Amino acid sequence: MIVLLDLFVIMFERVGMIIAVAFILTRFQFFKDLVRHDQLNRRQELSAILYFGLFGIAGTYFGVAFNTDTSNFNSVALELAAEEAIANSRVIGIVVAGLLGGYRLGIGAGLIAGIHRMTLGGFTAFSCGFSTIVAGFLAGYFHQKKKVLSPLTIFGIGAMAEAMQMGVILLISKPFEKAYALVEVIGLPMIITNGVGTALFILIIRHVTSEREKETALQAQKTLRIADQTLGHLRKGMNTDTARAVCDILYRELKPSAVAITNSTSILSHVGIASDHHQMNSPIRTDETKEVIDNGKLMVVDEGTIHCTEPTCPLGAAVIAPLIQRGKTVGTLKLYYSSGKTITDVTVELITGLSALLSNQLELAEADRAVQLAKEAEIKALQAQIHPHFLFNAMNTIVSLIRTDPDQARRLLTSLSYFLRQNVTGTTATLVSLAQELSHVKAYLAINKARFVDKLTIYYDVEETVLTQSIPPFTLQPIVENAIHHGIKDMERDSVIEVFIRPIGDDIEIGVSDNGQGMSSERAAMLGTGQLASETGTGVGLFNVNRRLQMTFGERSSLVVQSEPMKGTTISFRIPKGEVGNDGENPSDDRG
Repeated sequence: MIVLLDLFVIMFERVGMIIAVAFILTRFQFFKDLVRHDQLNRRQELSAILYFGLFGIAGTYFGVAFNTDTSNFNSVALELAAEEAIANSRVIGIVVAGLLGGYRLGIGAGLIAGIHRMTLGGFTAFSCGFSTIVAGFLAGYFHQKKKVLSPLTIFGIGAMAEAMQMGVILLISKPFEKAYALVEVIGLPMIITNGVGTALFILIIRHVTSEREKETALQAQKTLRIADQTLGHLRKGMNTDTARAVCDILYRELKPSAVAITNSTSILSHVGIASDHHQMNSPIRTDETKEVIDNGKLMVVDEGTIHCTEPTCPLGAAVIAPLIQRGKTVGTLKLYYSSGKTITDVTVELITGLSALLSNQLELAEADRAVQLAKEAEIKALQAQIHPHFLFNAMNTIVSLIRTDPDQARRLLTSLSYFLRQNVTGTTATLVSLAQELSHVKAYLAINKARFVDKLTIYYDVEETVLTQSIPPFTLQPIVENAIHHGIKDMERDSVIEVFIRPIGDDIEIGVSDNGQGMSSERAAMLGTGQLASETGTGVGLFNVNRRLQMTFGERSSLVVQSEPMKGTTISFRIPKGEVGNDGENPSDDRG
């Protein structure tokens, strides 16, 4: 009984050490990927197998060697005597791998830790190594992607895996008398402590990841709230009144030491400390702000290095982000903090996103002014409309990716900026090149694809030689938008959109296909001919596209709609070769 109690104390001590290591491991990227994604790529999976396998090996060495002849406990050596076996926590890492990642992770980690155990020797070498692999298989059986197992269930699985190991030892290890003596001493302590350790390990992972998710959700909520509050102000343009309103919103929501917005020469508004000399309409006072205006790049200024012309200025550290309109820096957004230590990577990412959002809102204001000068009502509608839901959904997607995939977040922010900038550019153009129109569509689809995660696949069948051809702006994007909002909207997976631009004789055929719900031939014939009654739209977008194609190229360029219920839809049109548009901005990156 004394030996049993001693082993309980030792095992709980060792499990505590294992759990401390587990907490550190939760900081690794593969842990975030493993918990957040239903399916890992090959590299992530191999990394996870290796880490959990090494974790299992660590559990072996954190154990104690038990001598069945003397009933003494010793530290685990690189080689065990014939009469020795190990009371250990190896199974914790293996079971956690199987529960989180399924059969492949469980068995893979089990192979690494199990084969290692066999090399240490002792009369239970094979039985312990083999049962470690089986434990990974057993845990993989209980892996469920959608259902969250309770702590008691996880304890039971960990305890069951250890109990199975005791059974394998009794069945395989020889002599049976030694195996029985070993299980009699170490069986109950290992079953209970490893069950507890497995449950604690999973709970730690859940706690850490849930805290991250809560923080990300709060950041997303805050960003969208700021976007909603500032949209109405900056749509009126950038002046002292709108700048003051935006600074008040940012100061209230983000709680920095001060917030300021400038144009290229003077301060439009400053809210917070140092407002006594950083006054409205006064010249820009810091060299760093002038540098950001000159180079158009965000700058993080450490505490004490803000070169203000006022010697007693109390401003500390700051993040200064450019406000860009039509590719030119027209001002800055500045958030000041008491110390550089309070400026984290998340803070910088948030301010980067906010500056892009405010820049886009300024471009929207310019778009609104251009729309007011447009002569044709239907062109006004197409050029002025940017759906708020699309903007908010895009920003929500980008903010949610800031922590998990910053590179993807930056790429999507670039796509969103390009999409909005092209919306503004189109307001002053009668015709644009197919290359510009295609880039606009790729930016739009890149954002939608990120929102739909693995649901949407996009194909491009494009003949590069015809991309200099001119068409009216905002011709292709409404057709793509129609495919997303009406064609594939109810599909849970395997939705496909194809954009094609190809020469056919003396014409160029341009269109969009989807594999969505389709429609009857009667309804397909009505698309583009006028306003339609629908629960999800009016058809005015396709009607306007059709009208402008007819006015530009004649009746022969009218929209052609081919569709069958549950077999998808193709909307296409043809334009004559020959008229070449201006080669505008045409990024070479494939935004799809």
